[in-house]
Amino acid sequence: QLQLVESGGGLVQPGGSLRLSCAASGSTLDYYAIGWFRQAPGQEPEGGWSRQPGMEREGVICISDSGGPRTYRDSVKGRFTISRDNAKNTVYLQMNSLKPEDTAVYFCAAAAYCSDYMFAYEFDYWGQGTQVTVSS
Repeated sequence: QLQLVESGGGLVQPGGSLRLSCAASGSTLDYYAIGWFRQAPGQEPEGGWSRQPGMEREGVICISDSGGPRTYRDSVKGRFTISRDNAKNTVYLQMNSLKPEDTAVYFCAAAAYCSDYMFAYEFDYWGQGTQVTVSS
């Protein structure tokens, strides 16, 4: 069974950069789309379906099995980049020009494809999350 482990989080000043990694084991990532979600402190779920555990996480960016990226949040466009290295069974999230509002726990997750809306329920496998704090 596919297992995902995130790393690379930490405390960074506004304007700084971090690179998160999502390492897979138990199976190859080759046939999965990988998405990055985030959950900010006190974030309220939206919609009835999102009140299930984990559904309040915000889909940020996704990469298909063929390497095509899709960004779902205008607030991160031009700042966040997703990439994958199938040889290393790892997906990366490069975050530049970080802002305090980017503070959240970041989760990677695997799905069959990157949908138009990147709902959390579309993803079958999840990592445990890594904390990103942007503060001076």
